[in-house]
Amino acid sequence: MYEKEPVKIFVVEDDPTYTKFLQYVLSLNPDFEVSTFETGKSLLDNLSQKPNIITLDYTLPDMPGEDVLEEIKSIDPNIPVIIISAQEKIGTAVHLLKSGAYDYIIKDEETKDRLLNTINNARKNISLTKQIDYLKQEISEKYEFGNSIIGNSSAIKKIFALLSKAVQSNITVSITGETGTGKELAAKAIHYNSKRKKKPFVAVNIAAIPKDLLESELFGYEKGAFTGANTRRIGKFEESEGGTLFLDEIGEMDLSLQAKILRAIQERELSRIGGNEVIKLNFRLLVATHRDLAEEVKAGKFREDLYYRLLGLPIHLPPLRERDSDIILLSKYFLQQFVKENDLPILSLSAEAQTKLLNYPFPGNIRELKSIIELSAVMTNSTEITADDISFNSVSRESNFLIEEMTLRDYTFKIIRHYLNKYDDNVLKVADKLDIGKSTIYRHLKEMEDESLK
Repeated sequence: MYEKEPVKIFVVEDDPTYTKFLQYVLSLNPDFEVSTFETGKSLLDNLSQKPNIITLDYTLPDMPGEDVLEEIKSIDPNIPVIIISAQEKIGTAVHLLKSGAYDYIIKDEETKDRLLNTINNARKNISLTKQIDYLKQEISEKYEFGNSIIGNSSAIKKIFALLSKAVQSNITVSITGETGTGKELAAKAIHYNSKRKKKPFVAVNIAAIPKDLLESELFGYEKGAFTGANTRRIGKFEESEGGTLFLDEIGEMDLSLQAKILRAIQERELSRIGGNEVIKLNFRLLVATHRDLAEEVKAGKFREDLYYRLLGLPIHLPPLRERDSDIILLSKYFLQQFVKENDLPILSLSAEAQTKLLNYPFPGNIRELKSIIELSAVMTNSTEITADDISFNSVSRESNFLIEEMTLRDYTFKIIRHYLNKYDDNVLKVADKLDIGKSTIYRHLKEMEDESLK
């Protein structure tokens, strides 16, 4: 957890009396750690101590304050430098502020109040910067491949290998996979393990934005470009400057916008809606879709030139049903997370519960597994989740019935068992619903029992 540290302030002042005044004023705050220097050289020799804030007298005996400011900024441009001077020339103040000074304060009766106010403002910025740096570091650690993408199956190990390739360059990455397989998670893992990790990660779900608003969302617009455009607004392309732009569900993009997107990606430049200025872009592009874009191209729903521009390094995320050994690993992970976040007693999965999970095809993939585990944690009345505590979404299961690869005989078993469960083992009703004889059901039940005993 990020903890607030003392603010280290360096005071540079050649007048001993004024030095004592500044030191006294600043030392009233127990959070301030004050060090004083009489010359510009002595300050520069001690910059390795990394002060948080510097107050600098404009007139020093060994070098002009302007030169000291320039040296400070060349060594560490992020240190706020507050100029304190007896000079009241507006031109001097403006010049120093343009040169990087945080503020310019005149030596008068208001110096104390203005200095404390300026330092407190600078301190807030420093604190915010530290917190942001901490969060960026925390996010980077969170999205290390082994931390963000849980699994040890052979299928997921292949994905780890491809992700490692993806972070080594700025190549466009196209991530495919069924809904719920973790495409955005993979995109974040690429960004936060790349050289761009300290820059923005901007995610745009194309399917979630109305078609008539998507262009302005991506490209931005100038004031007055259309009714309601009361101010200038930058788009997602510009927001991702220096970082990564992730276009999720790219296959949902309307054909009419694809040509403009292609140009922005290809030329790395754009003009906002209603503007003529050409804006240069520097971003890493990642895209994702659950659709087969090659088939979309054949169907005339997606531009072929855009398809090849986006292809880059293809990464196909396997569905959960192809990651058998990861199902229990993920289940335990989600269970631990849910218990921790909701301050629940420690829960475990019984052997029967694990078997039930392994025998389910998970049409909703990881997202569905997470929901199932969280619900089971709520429904259980014990410290161990049983098979009865686990319930599946019957709509998802039936609508994705053919996901499982089985023989016709196995499908017949499954259908009969489904209807028997639905109608409380009422053979007469099931026979009527399926339009088959009772003897057929009894025969299949016997075969099912014989199979289970093998």
